[in-house]
Amino acid sequence: MTRANLDKQPHEVAEMFDGVAERYDLTNTVLSFGQDRGWRRATRAALDLKPGDKVLDVGAGTGVSTEELARSGAYAVGADLSVGMLRAGRHTRPTVPLLAGDALALPFPDATFDAVTISFALRNVVDTRAALRELARVTRPGGRLVVCEFSHPTNFTFRTVYLSYLMRSLPAVARRVSSNPDAYVYLAESIQLWPNQRDLAARIQQAGWGAVAWRNLSAGIVALHRATRL
Repeated sequence: MTRANLDKQPHEVAEMFDGVAERYDLTNTVLSFGQDRGWRRATRAALDLKPGDKVLDVGAGTGVSTEELARSGAYAVGADLSVGMLRAGRHTRPTVPLLAGDALALPFPDATFDAVTISFALRNVVDTRAALRELARVTRPGGRLVVCEFSHPTNFTFRTVYLSYLMRSLPAVARRVSSNPDAYVYLAESIQLWPNQRDLAARIQQAGWGAVAWRNLSAGIVALHRATRL
């Protein structure tokens, strides 16, 4: 899958990520100029986790984000659709709990978690609102949600430069470091087509979450959306 028509089927998404699993973490760090580490720390801080909390990391991939969440003292479990990503994660992070799970049908009872998060994966789900409702289902009332996702830079000049990087430079760099560079053409296109900060906040609220707010990271390249389970 290399075209980002945002009409994605789960098996296509899983196959795409199976193809990038081998060097996924390295590629992300290179393409983000190392900012991915700061985005993970910001997500953990926004969740306001306490020791003993249970947190679910959806779209966890190789578990690098789940490992970061566990630094809070919370019990963090990761779920992902891609068997290839999970296999790579279990090899590099054998102590991180990782399991197969679809964001549209999570394998957990209602109200299991104190907090849930999804980083750079909501964009890949075929039905955004259904995924947000499913995240609400497995979260206890009063629990927290944080969505960390690529977004839209607010400065017009910077946005122009950024979009040029996405469509020209990013695929070129990916060809040097990724195990499946075509997937990063999809990445660039999907970022362009993704809703802006305000529109995503509206979708989160419509899915049954309250107290929705967001803040920009890296001048709006990424946005953190926070919400509370009603």
